[in-house]
Amino acid sequence: MNLTVSHRGQSYSLSLLPDDTLAVLHARLEELTSTPPQLQKLLYKGKNSKALDDQVTLTQAGLKDGMKIQMLGTTANELDGVKAVEDDQQKRDRIMKERALRGPTKLRSTGSGSSGSDNLNYRFHKLIPLPHLPNPSSALDLLQRLSDDPAIRHVMQKHKFVVGVLTELAPHEHPELLGLNENAGQQIKLRLRTDRYDGFRTYKEVRRVLCHELTHNVWGDHDNNFKELNSLLNREVGEYEASVKAGTNVLGYSGEVYEQSESGSRLHGSHVLGGSGTDAILLLNDSAEDRRRRALEAAERRLRQEEEEMENSCGTAGHSAVAE
Repeated sequence: MNLTVSHRGQSYSLSLLPDDTLAVLHARLEELTSTPPQLQKLLYKGKNSKALDDQVTLTQAGLKDGMKIQMLGTTANELDGVKAVEDDQQKRDRIMKERALRGPTKLRSTGSGSSGSDNLNYRFHKLIPLPHLPNPSSALDLLQRLSDDPAIRHVMQKHKFVVGVLTELAPHEHPELLGLNENAGQQIKLRLRTDRYDGFRTYKEVRRVLCHELTHNVWGDHDNNFKELNSLLNREVGEYEASVKAGTNVLGYSGEVYEQSESGSRLHGSHVLGGSGTDAILLLNDSAEDRRRRALEAAERRLRQEEEEMENSCGTAGHSAVAE
């Protein structure tokens, strides 16, 4: 009986006897993938090996010659990494609780007049990578970077956003989604990884999805209210970063502030340099304020287009999150 088992983008070919047990199959897969049998989950033809006794034969389990199987599972090395991540997260939680008990120390004002205890509340209260995916420590680092991002912290303080858990979406479990907000901020899930699990998506792409999902803390449906707030959040993130980078770009708003995905064009691309000679003369005659306005308008148009595409990859929908 020839079987093909896929695990994290890799395919393994096995040749077994029909009377071999599932335990034999699990043992062979452990040799190939370093995934312990008790952590292996085999999916095939609508079946799940976890529901079967490992002493049943391959034939009794419904496996047939030439069948393709999808395997989920965490390696022993990754388990050690997950344990380290959990210990680190517990340490961070303990430190945050101790700080909360002591009260705020030196917190910078956000201009909203909120108290120090409120500032501590408007944040991501817990960061959880998926332990069954590769390199959970790297996923945690990305979640931590999002949580510590000064521009994100700025909009969360300004709009009083509270998120219980910030975690990730597994590409194979939700291939159609880039983000999901559950119960208006109880939990936000983001697609951090590439489809082939060979790395992580770009930071700016993930952060843009995060702004989209933060908007769902207030508005459930993708209506005009949602679009206005989401545009505001993106604009505030850009303005915050522009203020930090003041003086580094003639336009005031560099392409890095509204950085697009790798497949898209950048703000300072063909839209500025690819016009006719007349257009070029007009641009030269424009004032710095006119050039800045053109750059902002181009960035906002592109952001609106990206948001329309992002809505199709958002799993959050429902009634408005505003209290009735």
